[in-house]
Amino acid sequence: MAERKPVVAIAGASGYIGNSLLEYLKGKATVIALSRNGGRRKDTEDVKWRSCDLFSMKDAEKGVEGADIAVYLVHSMLKSAKLTQGNFEDMDVILADNFAQAAKRQGIQQIVYLSGIIPEDYESKLSQHLRSRLEVERVLRAYDVPVTALRAGLIVGPKGSSFPILSKLVKRLPIMILPKWTSTKTQPVALKDVLSALTSIIMDFDLKDRSIDIGGPDVMTYKTMMKATANVMGKNPIMLNVPFFSITLSRLWLRLVTNTPKEMVYPLLESLKHPMVVHKRYTVEGISNGKTPFKEAAQIAMDADAQKDKRSTSLLPVFGPLKQDVRSVQRVELPTGWTADEAARYYVKWLETFLNPWVQTTVDSDLNCRIGFLGSRTLLELSYSGERSTEDRALYYITGGFLLDDQTNERGRMEFRKIPGASEAIIAIHDYLPSLPWFVYYVTQANMHAFVMSAFRKHMHRLSVSERDRQYVRNLTVEENR
Repeated sequence: MAERKPVVAIAGASGYIGNSLLEYLKGKATVIALSRNGGRRKDTEDVKWRSCDLFSMKDAEKGVEGADIAVYLVHSMLKSAKLTQGNFEDMDVILADNFAQAAKRQGIQQIVYLSGIIPEDYESKLSQHLRSRLEVERVLRAYDVPVTALRAGLIVGPKGSSFPILSKLVKRLPIMILPKWTSTKTQPVALKDVLSALTSIIMDFDLKDRSIDIGGPDVMTYKTMMKATANVMGKNPIMLNVPFFSITLSRLWLRLVTNTPKEMVYPLLESLKHPMVVHKRYTVEGISNGKTPFKEAAQIAMDADAQKDKRSTSLLPVFGPLKQDVRSVQRVELPTGWTADEAARYYVKWLETFLNPWVQTTVDSDLNCRIGFLGSRTLLELSYSGERSTEDRALYYITGGFLLDDQTNERGRMEFRKIPGASEAIIAIHDYLPSLPWFVYYVTQANMHAFVMSAFRKHMHRLSVSERDRQYVRNLTVEENR
């Protein structure tokens, strides 16, 4: 009797690492490939595609159903809606929290997560990008599903973010101005070594609840990496060191030269101040030590990129209908002991007070909410989902009102979600379709919503500070009475 293959669900299977991992797992595992457009993909003997929007917990639960192991390769640096309000850190929290809770409910035995190397002195201020990677790791571990985090620095491959940006700089600039951050040490790793390590963790090693660093054989500065890349290309650019050239100016320089979206360039550049070198205490023999030298990895990546360019010249892009949807994600502090459900109820009452006398809110016995203008016109109706809510997550479906395009609305919703292990909550609106013409919405309602959420965030901060001050006074009183 043939041994049963493990069933592996891969979130981010259509990304460049996920898609490559499918090939490495071929014949070794049955793969459930998760992608927002999975329904357009063709299944094979080893791979079954599922459409899955990880911003939806329902989708996440259906996505990992039937799997033994779940692989998390998701990052939300690029916009996921026509209008996206909020930063990638807060969106990453939602995605990771949905995935981790879905894994818990579906009985997943292990989560494998591709993260970034965390500097030795990470108690000091981390970059936004690395802080988010570490927070995602913590959120994934919050629901008692064993997590193995593979932490890599710069991955040398034909796609992705860091190496393609570096290779474009070398290719396009005959004279390169090298700011101070180019002297930071890093330990790049070949894509194929990362894929081998992921496959080993999934198939061969019992490394549950571990964080494992991976790097290639070469420890280099970004400057030496650029020189090595130029050598592979057969180029010899002039390189000028300028210690006064800041990361802020580098952002503009990189965007201009490489034509890369700022959503990717800005967070990645901020991380360049940290040395990204493998730490001995996080090494595992056979996984951490990538074998491919940098020059060889760079040559493989550039050859693959050249082949991709040749194949794509005869292909025309396919554009779907533009969905005029909105996603708004905000992080707020929570006073000590507050649940997400309490924050949701408080928000409704605060909203009426803040926008008095123009806006009035009513909440019925089932916690359904109506937001009205001057008590007559209903702006929005929010229907509370008791079935999908807990004290750590209050979910409301946006079901009606003058400001909602109820002809096309299917999944519009608002949620209040407590971040595991933190006195913070995420307030998010997903898949909202406004009824106003897009330009009118963009310059009016969208800005008004951003203003209201900013005011509520400041209000919650003041509440939290006041609560901490009261707790401090109470503690002093107890000490004095002892």
